[in-house]
Amino acid sequence: QLQLVESGGGLVQPGGSLRLSCASSGETMDAYRIGWFRQAPGKEREGVSCISQGGGITYYTDSVKGRFAISRDKARNTVYLEMNSLKPEDTGVYYCAADLPRTTIQAMCTTGDVRYWGRGTQVTVSS
Repeated sequence: QLQLVESGGGLVQPGGSLRLSCASSGETMDAYRIGWFRQAPGKEREGVSCISQGGGITYYTDSVKGRFAISRDKARNTVYLEMNSLKPEDTGVYYCAADLPRTTIQAMCTTGDVRYWGRGTQVTVSS
């Protein structure tokens, strides 16, 4: 059973940076595609970024391109989301999610049809 745990959230000023981590306390994540999703208060959940099993294919939603970077460290069984130049509109609960390859990376991120989810970590961008 894949159990995902997010960490790294917090309060940061606009323009600041955070690095989120997603680790599995159960089996290895090597066979899984991993995605980061977020949900702001009063808004629908949206896919932020997703990465393939090998890390060679990534997807970013338009609003974070050039500011966020997703990566995975197989040795540490961890996926990261490096977030730079943060804006107040980046505020929300960030969730890590994983699934076996069932569709394209872009579809995984845009539909949110993903099997395993973490509990989320709060990111607040405010001065």
